[in-house]
Order: sequence, then C-alpha cells, then structure tokens
Amino acid sequence: MIPSPNIWQTPEVYEIENLASDRAGVIEAAMDELHPFAGARLLDVGCGTGFHLPRFAELAEAVVGVEPHAPLARSAWQRVCRIGSPAQVVRGGAEAIPLADNCIDIAHARWAYFFGSGCEPGIAELARVLRPGGTAILIDNDATCSTFGSWFQEAYPAYDPAAVQRFWDRQGFATRFLTIQWTFDSAADFAAVIAIEFPTYAAERILSSWQASDPQRPQVDYAVALRWRTF
Repeated sequence: MIPSPNIWQTPEVYEIENLASDRAGVIEAAMDELHPFAGARLLDVGCGTGFHLPRFAELAEAVVGVEPHAPLARSAWQRVCRIGSPAQVVRGGAEAIPLADNCIDIAHARWAYFFGSGCEPGIAELARVLRPGGTAILIDNDATCSTFGSWFQEAYPAYDPAAVQRFWDRQGFATRFLTIQWTFDSAADFAAVIAIEFPTYAAERILSSWQASDPQRPQVDYAVALRWRTF
C-alpha cells in the first residue's frame, strides 16, 4: 500500500473536505446516468472512513466498502453502525478485492488508487468482480482547467494530465469532464483542507493570494475527470 498523505494522516480534516465537495451532487447524477443505482450492488473501492457509503446505501440495493488501511476501515464500520446503514465494510485493497467473481454492478473509486499507469492490477480486479454489463466509475482530478486544477498543476509540475488521459484511453475507459464546487462553511475549514492537499509552500501561496468572493464561506470551482468502462 502507498499511504495517502491527506486522509491517512488527518482523517478529521478530510471529513471537512468531503463535506465541502460537490454539495450539488454533480458526480452522483453523472454516475446514475451511466449506470442507474436502483437495484444495483455497488462497491466503493478505497472507501476511507465511509463518507459515501450511507448515501450510496440509500440509492442502491446493496453497498460494500473496501478499505486497505485498518484505522480508516474501522472508522467506516463505526460510521455505518452508528447510523444504522445497511452498507457493509471489509478490509482489503484494490489489487486484491475480497469479493467473489461477478458480484458487483457498479464499482466506484473517488480519488483512490486509480490514478494512471501502475494501476493495471486494480483494473483487472474490477473486471473480475463486476458482473457482465457492470460499470467501473473512477473519479480523479482534471488538472487542465478550473481554479483547483491550476493550483494542482502549479504544485505538482511533474504531473502530466495528457499522459494520464492516454493511459485511460488505452484501457478502454471513456472520460466525462465535470466541474464541481468546493463549498466551505468557514475560512478556517478552507485553510485546513488546502494545508493537507498541497505542499506547504504551495498552500501558503494559495492562502496568501486567492481572494474568495465570500471570505466567510469560500467556494472554489474544481474540475474532475469521471472515467468509466462497462465490462
């Protein structure tokens, strides 16, 4: 496993980020267009603390979250138990999903594992667990546009979005480019999330130079790449 520096180290701040991300449900609506949730068995790969599991359980027939990092998997289990959600949580990684063959209709991964070259073992696992006609839906950053994308590209200049796109094209995935919003409840929440998503020098530059239209409730346009393939 490769540690995720944001959610592994600061899950409480990542919770703030999840709450701020896409409150309008743009990603959820796009997913439902590609493969309707109703009647589906859904897998959330790299579910973290299980933030999305309760909502998915409202939409789909059955939901299981898979998470490799024990503390996060435990938090996800505690979340679904606390609210009485029917979602399940199992510990496991994208390269060895602890589920039977041909048992999933929708596989979802949001900012987890599937970032381009090197994730071929995980793609093979998706092909194994998905039923014929099942759909894999992967959410990643689009660094080519938006305010967040410009910050990402400046902070990580070695990242090559064109090369990443070519990889997914070769893997037979289609891409839909979406723009969501980060909407924070306070300037302090915004600053905390910027600090876990960017190197210190980049975070300091963002916080010192960016002017929010509403400083008390910062909002940032955020481009994402939704990639999908029906198996």
